[in-house]
Amino acid sequence: MYFDAANIIKKKIVLGINPKKNNNRLDIAYGIDKKFFSGCIVSITSILLFNSNLSLSFHIFTNYIDDSLQSKLNQLVNEYNVNINIYLIDDIYLSNLPTTTNWSIATYFRFIIADYFFNKIDKILYLDADIFCKGSIKELCFLQFEDNIAYVIKEKNIIWWKKCAIRLNEKKLEFGYFNAGFLLIDLNKWREFEINYKALQLLSNPLSRSKFTHLDQDVLNLILLDKIKYLDRKYNQQININYELKNKKNNKLYVSEETILIHYIGPTKPWHSWAKNYKCTEYFLNSKFYSPCKTEALLEASNSKQLRYCAKHKMHQKKFFSSLFFYLKYFLEKLKIK
Repeated sequence: MYFDAANIIKKKIVLGINPKKNNNRLDIAYGIDKKFFSGCIVSITSILLFNSNLSLSFHIFTNYIDDSLQSKLNQLVNEYNVNINIYLIDDIYLSNLPTTTNWSIATYFRFIIADYFFNKIDKILYLDADIFCKGSIKELCFLQFEDNIAYVIKEKNIIWWKKCAIRLNEKKLEFGYFNAGFLLIDLNKWREFEINYKALQLLSNPLSRSKFTHLDQDVLNLILLDKIKYLDRKYNQQININYELKNKKNNKLYVSEETILIHYIGPTKPWHSWAKNYKCTEYFLNSKFYSPCKTEALLEASNSKQLRYCAKHKMHQKKFFSSLFFYLKYFLEKLKIK
């Protein structure tokens, strides 16, 4: 192993009473940094809204916490009589791993999660904090792993799988490449097959990691070959809000009736102010309304990339003066950077 979760976790905060283990209990974990904390709170709220009949326990692995965020989580604990555990991480142990503008060090917290819960529980559901619920997840409580290490959901289409197969030099990926934002993990098999060790070894090697554009997601697709079982895409329907820019008036992004978990991928998130007028974000906004984050304002653009997307969306929404304003801010921000 490259790390010991017991050493990396500086502090554990327990909110609520941990429910007893039973047949319909499900442990759900998130790995986040400060930017995704409010999204995580709304994600948890969305699950609780649609799954009041389940015994759920939530686990947040993060490198940041403050009194305000802890207070909001306490509101959820009191309102839903649920258990939420916060694990404060010293991420210096992961500082040698690669990151990008879209993939922060928090992407590796899922490895700490799997390591920490070994011998404590049998399985864990890992979710990205930009995944939101609109239905029952009861089925996930009773799935049998058989010889598989994890349940996953395929990403995109066969064209994308073939590109990944070529880039990663693994022909088997032509038949499926999964998104690591949803991982239902058999923790015993994860440890038995040394997934953490193999993944971190590849990610720590400058030669091998040069082909990884999606970092640990690429690595997990390589290591878990033949040891995964695919679930229906209703558990990870991906929505890229920026695709709204390509759509005409009557051809908006579609969330199916069957969808249970919506995954807002891409740089524009549903908590950004320029995304609020799209039908595809109403699921997030509804859950936010019932969450402790109800009164929080949606986030405004704060860097050049966000300012550019904000300007584009304002133009698409025919808010021309607003669009010009944000384009001007974008160009001024770019000049500052230079």
